[in-house]
Amino acid sequence: MIESSPVSRLPGAHRPVALVTGPTSGIGLGYASRLASLGYDLVLVARDEQRLAALAHEVETRYGARAEVLPADLSKEADRERVAARLAAGVEFLVNNAGFGTSGEFWNLTPELLQSQLDVNVTAVLRLTHAALPPMLHAANGTIVNVASMAGLVAGRGSTYSASKAYVVSFSEGLAGGLAGTGVRVQALCPGLVHTEFHERAGLATAKLPRPLWLGVDEVVNGSLQDLEKNRVISVPGLQYKTIAAVTGLLPRSVLTRLNQGLFNARGRT
Repeated sequence: MIESSPVSRLPGAHRPVALVTGPTSGIGLGYASRLASLGYDLVLVARDEQRLAALAHEVETRYGARAEVLPADLSKEADRERVAARLAAGVEFLVNNAGFGTSGEFWNLTPELLQSQLDVNVTAVLRLTHAALPPMLHAANGTIVNVASMAGLVAGRGSTYSASKAYVVSFSEGLAGGLAGTGVRVQALCPGLVHTEFHERAGLATAKLPRPLWLGVDEVVNGSLQDLEKNRVISVPGLQYKTIAAVTGLLPRSVLTRLNQGLFNARGRT
C-alpha cells in the first residue's frame, strides 16, 4: 500500500487542486469551470495573462475556488519546465488541453511552425504528465485527462495535427495499462467538431462542415467525466462520434480515410 501524502495546496486552502492548460476558451474553459464547481482549486496555464486573470476572478467569484495563474507558452522548453515544476509539487487532477492546428498545406509551412505544433500537442503532454505522476502515485490518487481528438482515431484531418493526436491516444492507452491498480486514472478525450475558438485560431473554414457533427463544450466535458467514472481510457463524446469510432475497426483504412476527408475536408489543414 502506498502511503498517501498531502499535495501542494494553494496558500490557506484545503480543496483538491486541478491544473488545466489552455483554460481561457473552449474545452479547457469548460473543464476549468466544471472542476471549480466540483470543489477544486485551480492552477491555470496559458499564454494570455489578462484572460487568465479574468478567469481566475470568475471562478473565485462564482464558485469560491482559488486560482493560481501561471502564464506559459508550452511551445517553449523553459515554460514547460516551469509548469512541470508546479505539477511536481502535486495536484490531484491534470487536464492537458492546450493544443493547436494550422491552416495551409504541410509543404508550404515553416519547419519552425510545425515543430511548435508538435511541442504543444505532443511534447507538453509528455512532459507535464511525467511531472504530475510521481506525487499522484505516492498519494495513490490522481486523474489525468489528455485532450486528443477524433482526428487521432481516424486519420485524414490534416497531417501533423492528426499524427500528434494519434500520439496522445496511443500514449494515454499505454500509460493507463501501466497505471492499473495504482489509483491514478488516465483518459484520452477524443472530441469531434466542437463549438470553440479552435477553428478560427487555426484559420480553418467551418461553414461547409456538417451541422449534425457539431458538439457543445458542456457535452464534451460531461462525456469525459462520465467516462472517467466508468474507467474508460478512450472517451468519445456524442452518439454520432461513438458510431464513427465503432466502425473504425471494421472498415478498411482506405475507406475510413476517404470518409474522414469527405466529412472534414483535409485540404488546407496541417
